[in-house]
Amino acid sequence: MRKKITVIGSGNVGASCAIQLVQKELGDVVVVDIREGWAAGTTLDMFQFTPVAGVDAKSAGGSNYEATAGSDIVVLTAGFPRKPGMSRDDLVWANYDIVKGTLEQALKLSPDCILIVVTNPLDAMCHVAYEVSGFPRNRVMGMAGILDTARFRAFIGDKLGVSVEDIQTLVLGGHGDAMVPLVRYTSVGGIPLADLLDADTIAALVKRTAVGGGEIVKLMGTSAFYAPAAAAVQMVEAILKDKKRVLPCSALLQGEYGIEGLFVGVPVKLGAGGVEKIFELKLTEEESAALKKSAAGVKELVELMEPKLAEIRAARG
Repeated sequence: MRKKITVIGSGNVGASCAIQLVQKELGDVVVVDIREGWAAGTTLDMFQFTPVAGVDAKSAGGSNYEATAGSDIVVLTAGFPRKPGMSRDDLVWANYDIVKGTLEQALKLSPDCILIVVTNPLDAMCHVAYEVSGFPRNRVMGMAGILDTARFRAFIGDKLGVSVEDIQTLVLGGHGDAMVPLVRYTSVGGIPLADLLDADTIAALVKRTAVGGGEIVKLMGTSAFYAPAAAAVQMVEAILKDKKRVLPCSALLQGEYGIEGLFVGVPVKLGAGGVEKIFELKLTEEESAALKKSAAGVKELVELMEPKLAEIRAARG
């Protein structure tokens, strides 16, 4: 029996995510969107694409959540995208109600699913998903670190003129301008990055990574979608195939890295159980301080939402 994956939201990110899931034959895909015709039309187009691609995954869509029942994974992409001049933090109230409302409907029908949050501000929206679901922390996570790490790898590969496949690195922290690319853990074919580029060049690449999403928003007038979707699909694949991939994801920390009760990007083991392990790296004082500074930005948003999060907890009992 094929797995079922629900994608909430059929905008640029949701549609890109859905088509990649179909291409990889990871399961049957259901797309839900408030725009009935758009979700249905998008998935019908995907279904007609399958004979050309030679894949057998089915896709369906609409505004009704009934078709999502029994989903193994729910990927949340619904929400307002960033616009020029907006930070991810500006989206907190715009997307709070969307995340809460859509998940309340989806989780009634898929109480055993694993949740992957893509909606921005991502780490803050993970807290909403966590409270709405009442799930254990291993079943709620956010897509961020994979995307941020991919951007860093892409910029390094372009600068050096080498394959991105040979670049290993890691980006920690919240999905925002205070993210923490770990230069000390970065290598190219096993060669430390510091042996290949000078400090000023590396610093420029780090800065470009931190504002990589904003760079795209300035160019297009809206958020990125191909790379975020690909990152979410990589997480889905790791879980459904029980691959035990070690990937940077936004996970709820309960004392790890000296951070308590916040979703922050850290390396985790992704498998059939979701976040099966959180890897705690030995950071320098400078790296640790940068990570905690990044986490503090997430904390500000969580505290801003706390009265509403408390209402969710009270309603859940």
